[in-house]
Amino acid sequence: MVTTEVKRLKINYKTLEEFKKFKEYGLQELSMLEELQANLSENEINSPFYGIYYGDILVARMSLYKRDKKYDQYFEPSQDYLELWKLEVLNDYQRKGFGRALVDFAKSFNLPIKTNPRVKSSEFWNKMGFTPVKYDMDRDLGENPLIWHPKGLSGEKTNS
Repeated sequence: MVTTEVKRLKINYKTLEEFKKFKEYGLQELSMLEELQANLSENEINSPFYGIYYGDILVARMSLYKRDKKYDQYFEPSQDYLELWKLEVLNDYQRKGFGRALVDFAKSFNLPIKTNPRVKSSEFWNKMGFTPVKYDMDRDLGENPLIWHPKGLSGEKTNS
């Protein structure tokens, strides 16, 4: 049985090296590196990244940010929510439950979740119970956000 324990990733040089294996390596990781270089104390920065290791290899990761309800443009009534970014599983480890384990971990906070899916990932997000936000150019800024609601919480904001 493959373990799918989700761990909060430490922001250190080892983690940043592991991130280079993922396709979505970019500005966010580079800004983390700059922050690390400015703060010489490794591992003490609160990381928004969570991941799953298979042996010693980081095979899946995501970032998870808690957003205050004052910034909420997605849920009605306005509420605190999570923003899930950079969900990615290395090619050789896809279709083994790692992506689902990360999403289930995010859902365990029992807050609404908003994400912007990568190209060709809509089937995965649909299976995870996420639904598209109704189109609003001012709000979505060219994104195609998907949202998920914990059972018993209200739904999406609408233009009225």
